[in-house]
Amino acid sequence: MLRAVLAGSLLCLATSIWAADPDWPQFLGSDRNGISAEKGLADAWPVKGPKEVWRVDGGVGKSGLAISRGRLLTMIQVEGKQRLIALNAKTGEPIWKVDLAPAYRNSMGDGPRSTPTIVGDRVFVLTGEGILAAVSFEKGEVLWSKNVLKELGGEPAEYGMACSPLVVGSDVIVSLGAVKGSVAAFDAKTGDKTWAAATNDPAGYSSPSLLDVGGQKQIVAFTGGSALGLAPKTGTVLWRYPYETDFACNIVTPIAHAGQVFISSGENHGAAMLALKPAGSVFEVEPKWESQGPGSVLRNEWQTSILLDGHLYGMDNVGGAGPVTHLTCVNAATGERVWQQVRFGKGNLIGADGKLYFAMMSGELILVRATPKAYEELARATILGATRTPPALAGGLLYVRDEKKIVCLDVRK
Repeated sequence: MLRAVLAGSLLCLATSIWAADPDWPQFLGSDRNGISAEKGLADAWPVKGPKEVWRVDGGVGKSGLAISRGRLLTMIQVEGKQRLIALNAKTGEPIWKVDLAPAYRNSMGDGPRSTPTIVGDRVFVLTGEGILAAVSFEKGEVLWSKNVLKELGGEPAEYGMACSPLVVGSDVIVSLGAVKGSVAAFDAKTGDKTWAAATNDPAGYSSPSLLDVGGQKQIVAFTGGSALGLAPKTGTVLWRYPYETDFACNIVTPIAHAGQVFISSGENHGAAMLALKPAGSVFEVEPKWESQGPGSVLRNEWQTSILLDGHLYGMDNVGGAGPVTHLTCVNAATGERVWQQVRFGKGNLIGADGKLYFAMMSGELILVRATPKAYEELARATILGATRTPPALAGGLLYVRDEKKIVCLDVRK
């Protein structure tokens, strides 16, 4: 009974926090779809870019930016440690910092990959080697920390653990690819394991999401070998759709469209819109449409597509993690390509106020109108160094980072 009450209170708290302000409290924003509801944002910038509010030193890593109640949190690697830092979101001034693990090193890039998740008075993070920790939002104190990957008999993914924790009720959920749990839930207060779904899937690099699909709320995870639907309270597998890619490189976060699930992968794989049909207590899965292989309409490498007004705007990467990436607009209902801006470049994106914001490997920030009519570029400017991290937006301020700096820009009209 106590656990049920706690679950309800935490979920209500998270819902009320995210609904009350324009914060960006976790990976890809409040709804994990990369979309902000903010309006009144500029349709163009000066040649040098939007007004810079502040720029501070950061550190190595690909962790995203989480903003809540006037604070910005991200993970960096400095001084031989994986560190969680909190900054004043308006000024960039440091508030606190806490070291969580030794430095993480990998041939595909050093440092932490996961984005902090802020819910109530707690922040949840996953390090590059698989340590899950809960930290006090107010003071930066570690409340609990445990190597959940090792606990469930797993080894770090080839390119490091990249899942950003998902909080549902009183549980914090991560994709691990471990022997005893491909996806697992841990009590947010204590760190104790609540449930584990063992499907023999490798970890992949995707972050799960809570989606309303198939007529019910489900945790949808994109592992290194399949897309899965899980019951939030028990971890019971409701459906599984095999989706194997080279190097287990399923990276994007699943998104919902008309009760269906959209997934996409690079490495010349493709995309699919999955329809779920109830079959007793589980679901049968059948693609509403799919487009696979070198001729696919959309091959998201590590960028979750943005779904706006029935159209997917996504990065179509050519070949096996090759250098050529097209920006593509696809009709979400049919899977038909609407337009394509060839050789757009590699980057990551979010959407707001009818526009798309791209932080690019070239260091450019690009603004594009989100319209199925045609590609319409509104502005671009070089802001920072190469980055794979998506921007974050809160209160008309756009936040971007690379391996050295964190930058805040005013993008209001």
